[in-house]
Amino acid sequence: MLDTPIAPSTAEVPTLSLASQARDPQGFAADLGGSFRRFGFAIVADHGIPQDLIDRAWQETAKLFALPHAEKRDYFTPGGGGARGYTPFKTEIAKGASAVDLKEFWHVGRELPAGHRFADSMAPNVWPTRPESFRDTFIELFAAFDRAGDKLLSAIAIDLGLASDWFDHAVEDGNSVLRLLHYPPIPADAEGVRAGAHEDINLITLLLGAEEAGLELLDRDSGRWLAIKPPADALVVNVGDMLQRLTNHVLPSTTHRVVNPPPERRGHSRYSMPFFLHPAPDFLIETLLDTITADNPDRYPTPITAHDYLHERLVEIGLVKK
Repeated sequence: MLDTPIAPSTAEVPTLSLASQARDPQGFAADLGGSFRRFGFAIVADHGIPQDLIDRAWQETAKLFALPHAEKRDYFTPGGGGARGYTPFKTEIAKGASAVDLKEFWHVGRELPAGHRFADSMAPNVWPTRPESFRDTFIELFAAFDRAGDKLLSAIAIDLGLASDWFDHAVEDGNSVLRLLHYPPIPADAEGVRAGAHEDINLITLLLGAEEAGLELLDRDSGRWLAIKPPADALVVNVGDMLQRLTNHVLPSTTHRVVNPPPERRGHSRYSMPFFLHPAPDFLIETLLDTITADNPDRYPTPITAHDYLHERLVEIGLVKK
């Protein structure tokens, strides 16, 4: 008789209300920073992204991934690093993993005007012919994520003892990416997991769609995997490696994964929408002086631009070839 798998414990990540930031910016900043220091994650409700827009985005996402495979492949750019448009099933692999992730995805980036100074380093968007409302929906959603991200970065700055607008210049015209993720149905004996253990590359990630079971973080205190179960429609927000590097690990980037569902749920698709908030390509990731102490010496004495750091990491996860 097979042993029944033991469900992971649930991480006690606090749920914060972004609406409280307006009346108590210091208190919200302290709560967000405290959650990041403990877990590398926070759950944020009342984030201001309109629910009707989110509902439309889920509908458009399902329609997109339901298109014939050959039609989706038309929007795949070989050698493009998955920067924009479609990336097929079993393409991305977590750093150090032996099996590719069981997912397909679509990337939407920032719309730049003609002749913009970052046009050479930020690819233009790829828009599908159908669903017909796809472009308008995701331009609107990208902007809504941008606004929520700016508020969270302001809180992070306050928590770090910086001016509340410290990140404004860093992320102006930033190379952020909205990823539409589809984890298709998988067989019971599938090799690998939906998303292998990894850390995100960017400053912070804002995730919609974590209500469906599967997202887990690796608890640094216990070494155990903990399930993340946010309330419906809340954002799961986590620290990325760029912010970890900038803060000399004061704000840690936590390893996380998306595990396969129990056998009875493997015939169902899973969708999620992470917004990877990036600085501008020319932003210099240089250790904040106030995070360097005798007990926490500078781990990164050589600064690096966000563009060069992103390239290094995309090579590691198989989206860009050396």
